[in-house]
Amino acid sequence: MPGWGELLKELNAELAGLPPDQAGPALDAKRVGYLKAMHDRTGRPVFLYATNWLGGGAPPDLTSISLEDIHGLMEVSRDVDGPGLDVILHSPGGQAEATASIVRYLRSRFEDIRVFVPLAAMSAATMWALAANRIVMGKHSQLGPIDPQLLTAQGAIPARAILDQFEKARQAVAENPASVGAYLPMLQQYGPALLQMCENAEALAERLVGQWLEAYMFAGRDDAHARAAETAHWFNNHQVHQSHGLGIGRDAAREQGIVIDDLEDDEDLQDLVLSAFHATAITFNQSPAIKLIENHLGRRFMKSVQVQQIQIPFGAPPPGTGLIPG
Repeated sequence: MPGWGELLKELNAELAGLPPDQAGPALDAKRVGYLKAMHDRTGRPVFLYATNWLGGGAPPDLTSISLEDIHGLMEVSRDVDGPGLDVILHSPGGQAEATASIVRYLRSRFEDIRVFVPLAAMSAATMWALAANRIVMGKHSQLGPIDPQLLTAQGAIPARAILDQFEKARQAVAENPASVGAYLPMLQQYGPALLQMCENAEALAERLVGQWLEAYMFAGRDDAHARAAETAHWFNNHQVHQSHGLGIGRDAAREQGIVIDDLEDDEDLQDLVLSAFHATAITFNQSPAIKLIENHLGRRFMKSVQVQQIQIPFGAPPPGTGLIPG
């Protein structure tokens, strides 16, 4: 398997003599070549879903799972027959509701779904992976907690942290009413709607994953319902994980009953999966693409952003500062 450096050197050599308008198609052909080779080896359709969320150059909402992704999945599902499907998934997560729509759509098309995690499938992407029949992970791969995050003026905050903070303040004031002044600024941020939203978001993530585990990965087990509920709660438990960004490796996931295959067990397949992923990462580095949904036939849905640079003459104040030159 060519590593990142080898693949980058190989691609640079191939692109060196090409005009700019042909560089993109050459990168596309390289990625699709690996996906097709993977299909030829397994006999199963292959979808790639990846975003440039680790590059740091795109707004998080553009690299997250959203309902718009259904368009891409519909495109790559054309002319593809089941019953099996392999998905290479690399994502920070996103909307639980959109993930539910994605799972529902894919399950209407494919009976047996296997998710490959070449590096990280976090948050709602972990939910997506847990809706598979089995997951394939390397020693370096990671899933993540599924506890929901609420976007606030201070950034993304775990829903459970908001609930715990409110409960802590409530208990403190109940024990010592004179302390209400210390907690008042914090309590004024909250209201019944926010607290209920936090509880609903937690319940939704846990319910969806529990239903998917029972229906697919744990199907046929005598304890499928109870085990699915227990596993979904563990992934959703903020007190256990303490950080939404904490990686969950394959051994920890197996302890919760998750069906996981080791990527290293099939070296040829591992080479193809990681080469496709490396080629995708290089595509993100060398193009404005930030989200890519693609299949082994070359059908794709790509989202890109254009970065605009504004030049300000030396000595002039930045626009909108209201400063008057002296």
